[in-house]
Amino acid sequence: MKDFDPARIGRRAVLGGLGSIMATPAFAQDTPGSTEFEAPIEHGSQRNISSFRALDWRPFFTDTQKGAILVDLTSRVLHFWSDDRSIYRLYPTSVPMSEDLTRRGRTEITRKVEGPSWSPTPAMRARNPEWPSFVPPGPDNPLGTHALHLSWEFYRIHGTHDTRKIGRRSSNGCVGLYNQHIAELYHLTEIGTQVLLI
Repeated sequence: MKDFDPARIGRRAVLGGLGSIMATPAFAQDTPGSTEFEAPIEHGSQRNISSFRALDWRPFFTDTQKGAILVDLTSRVLHFWSDDRSIYRLYPTSVPMSEDLTRRGRTEITRKVEGPSWSPTPAMRARNPEWPSFVPPGPDNPLGTHALHLSWEFYRIHGTHDTRKIGRRSSNGCVGLYNQHIAELYHLTEIGTQVLLI
């Protein structure tokens, strides 16, 4: 009989626990139904966690003054580094449905809203005239519980009540997070936090 090795069992328990944590957002947070004015989920779309890995901030930013957010649209993840780099977060996201709705480059947070209301952009109304012109804060709001406005008009990092969208090409241009993740990011960021979408 082999000797009992508690360190070996500890590693197995940790690895098993990490697997459970990674699977939780995809299953335990799923809510039935979605509002009729949200973007449809891409048929056959797969959640993409293959590149869900930590990155260093230095290839993307010259500093982390006021914090830094990197959104990797290919891997569908958002990276956050605090000003002093003592806090690093990695969140799965939804990304725009198509290239023509996608914007890349440098911007920054210009406004933070808890309990955002939503109005479709003129382009959204042209594509979807049946959508309402205004949706107040609440469970039917496609921006979820919090929104971080960017310096680009109509672009935001926001939550979503439809958790099926996370990990997929499902937005009309914005970057979506689980509500609990956007709530955390909302409190970690400030006006002027730099943002890079690649």
